[in-house]
Amino acid sequence: MTPDSNRSTLRELLLKKSVMRGDFTLASGAKSDLYVDCRLTTLDAQGGALVGQVLLPVLREAEKQLGVKIAAVGGLTMGADPVALSVAVASHQADPANPVHAFSVRKEAKQHGRKKLVEGNFKDGDVVAVIDDVITTGGSTLKAIDQIEAEGGKVAFALVLLDREEGGRANIEARGVKVFSAYTRSQLLG
Repeated sequence: MTPDSNRSTLRELLLKKSVMRGDFTLASGAKSDLYVDCRLTTLDAQGGALVGQVLLPVLREAEKQLGVKIAAVGGLTMGADPVALSVAVASHQADPANPVHAFSVRKEAKQHGRKKLVEGNFKDGDVVAVIDDVITTGGSTLKAIDQIEAEGGKVAFALVLLDREEGGRANIEARGVKVFSAYTRSQLLG
């Protein structure tokens, strides 16, 4: 498949499995007539493969634009977890000598063991991209950025599957972290 056909197929899958109309309360507390449960697509076998194939070129273009090299991708569990792993797998398949690894950010540090806040392929000083499946206000992404930085990571940019175009991009970019997305709400629904 070509990058354009991957993008089109993933869009169709998101529309079929993840986009719901009704009366919803979002994580931000805001009310909406639209809910996009990306996990129904990102945890789907075909969807997971497509997410990596669609987001990896976005990540590589962001690296080029910003002049950075990303060691790993991850974000707040649980929405970011399958997205991060999909990008990591796609990066290995595309170039085994130049992979991007995945990590997960806990909502709170474990109270036992090593008491880590960030799990997986992440260490102090790593230059990373924070990942999210959907941004609305950006609250979850901003929390992940705070926790990554608290653990010594350097967040180069944010990579999201869907920007709902409801202020999240502006809130994250006001923090100094540029946002790159596979789709915006208008691209997905248009």
